[in-house]
Amino acid sequence: MDASPFRSHWSLDPEVTFLNHGSFGACPTRVLEEQSRLRARLEAEPVRFLHRELEALADAARAALGDFLDVNPDDLAFVNNATTGVNTVLRSLRFAPGDELLTTDHEYNASRNALDFVASQWGVKVVVAKLPWPVPSPQAVVDTVLAHVTDRTRLLLIDHISSQTALVMPVAGLVRALRQRGVETLIDGAHGPGQVPLSLHQLGAGYYTGNCHKWLCAPKGAAFLYVRRDLQPGIRPLVISHGYNSRRTDRSRFRLEFDWLGTTDPTPFLCIPKALEVMGGMLPGGWPEVMASNRAKALAARSFLCQRLRVAPRCPEDMVGAMATVPLPDGFPAEPSVLGLDPLQDRLLFEHRIEVPITPWPRPPHRHVRLSAQLYNTHAEYQQLAEALEALLR
Repeated sequence: MDASPFRSHWSLDPEVTFLNHGSFGACPTRVLEEQSRLRARLEAEPVRFLHRELEALADAARAALGDFLDVNPDDLAFVNNATTGVNTVLRSLRFAPGDELLTTDHEYNASRNALDFVASQWGVKVVVAKLPWPVPSPQAVVDTVLAHVTDRTRLLLIDHISSQTALVMPVAGLVRALRQRGVETLIDGAHGPGQVPLSLHQLGAGYYTGNCHKWLCAPKGAAFLYVRRDLQPGIRPLVISHGYNSRRTDRSRFRLEFDWLGTTDPTPFLCIPKALEVMGGMLPGGWPEVMASNRAKALAARSFLCQRLRVAPRCPEDMVGAMATVPLPDGFPAEPSVLGLDPLQDRLLFEHRIEVPITPWPRPPHRHVRLSAQLYNTHAEYQQLAEALEALLR
């Protein structure tokens, strides 16, 4: 296997070809060292750190993230993951009988569950826009979603980049078109930040939640929720804590309620500035080159595997970020293991030492292999994956 010059920045198992950065991410050793330093500082004097120092440290981390996302940091709240962000918004909003909540059939299962739960609580309807598959163009997604909008539509929940199918959704066009119709958009951006360029200011969505522990490579448990300023009075954290009755006037109610939810380890989000620095310093062109390089790897892998497996890509190149899916021939057992993993995924790991997700789509036995590119993945590793898949699919 070709040893990538970037591999030394991670503590990944050298015996495993890791092609699944998208599920949980992998954190560079320099960022983990920063987290260890912060944890040691916390444990040296917990009261000083949590009561006297944390607020300023969190403000600095939020400022760095706001600069990266092109948004006012005061409109950001730290949460543990994007699923928490989705739940926070959905469980804050108020609906009435007859209202409709719109989503697509590519929505992440956990977020779809939250949508269904809230709909059941309020007695409202979930409308699912079934996207064409394969997807011919971004405009086809826009047209399909808008065709399901009615005068009863109150909210669109959509992935920025779909988990199952790795589609970069045309969220900017959807946000514009829906706002013209008086409908806000909640974007599940679990895979967005660090994978594709993102300006929350230009996007103009009502709500956007994203993970920093995936493509930004921060420690696990670092994520954010953005709420547009005019919508912040209606959004409350899932945990009501001291900020609810705070008499402080130097911060917005949004800040006061979200900044302290109780005792927890704050070091994952405090490491966001270090993660931005480390990852942005991997290539001379900084973050733009990092994202472009990862996208080029994903596209090269998709092209190579599609040729070897004699299948056609399921979406155009402008809907691919640093992840790509390749359709697999049907015929292999598709019953998941007790851990919910596809048997082919287990075979690739245990027999070929390749970690890559196999996803039933749109339903068993139809499946896709999803490739997650990151700087430590090389073309030689993709070739190894292709050869292993070819051997398994004979």
